[in-house]
Amino acid sequence: MVFGPVLLFMVLIVLPFGLFMVNPNEARVLQLFGRYVGTVSDQGFRWANPFCTKRKISLRVRNFETDRSKVNDADGNPIEIAAVVVWKVVDTAEATFEVDDYVNFMHVQSESAVRNLATQYPYDTRQDDQISLRGKTEEIAGQLKTEIQGRLHRAGLEVLEARITHLAYAPEIASSMLQRQQAGAIIEARERIVEGAVSMVQMALDNLSSRGVVDLDEERKAAMVSNLLVVLCGDKGTQPVLNTGSLYQ
Repeated sequence: MVFGPVLLFMVLIVLPFGLFMVNPNEARVLQLFGRYVGTVSDQGFRWANPFCTKRKISLRVRNFETDRSKVNDADGNPIEIAAVVVWKVVDTAEATFEVDDYVNFMHVQSESAVRNLATQYPYDTRQDDQISLRGKTEEIAGQLKTEIQGRLHRAGLEVLEARITHLAYAPEIASSMLQRQQAGAIIEARERIVEGAVSMVQMALDNLSSRGVVDLDEERKAAMVSNLLVVLCGDKGTQPVLNTGSLYQ
């Protein structure tokens, strides 16, 4: 007679401890005496075995920006690099039981992936078919995302996006590397100017010959080519000079 009311009283005391709330983009990992028994991700007011522990896991999208790391690129030049990683938890069981702290694990692996990627490519290159950290941003972002994801798949995490946010030469070589870049840009510009000038001179000679405007011998052609190249390739305005003698003077 006494056992029934006591049992009912104990049930009424224990059962409420099984009630819990699940918010949007949130999950609860349930463990019963150390054994994983499931995950509740349906939002609302829920109930589970009162003896289960209910660990809260956020399923929201998160951002992580790495610290600026100083590493050597593929050419051996010291550079500073940082990236931002957009990620979220997709497997609550793996995030809980495969690693000690999945947030810290994600931070460490992202930093390591950024440093490793920076050593595989040069900071910049003049070759269009070669990937560089500064020149091929989309390809670099894709490879960074792939590498980070490969490191995090065991932890139940998904990388939604990864991009470089800071990229620069180290301060001790920044000035000299800037001068080298400027010199390279000048050389490349000169090469294009010369290539275009030669094409224009060739077109002028071909048009004069095909239309029969004037008959030039080799010496006159050489003089004309020289004058045109000076005008087309010069970085300053030319001054006209009147020749009062013959073409050979």
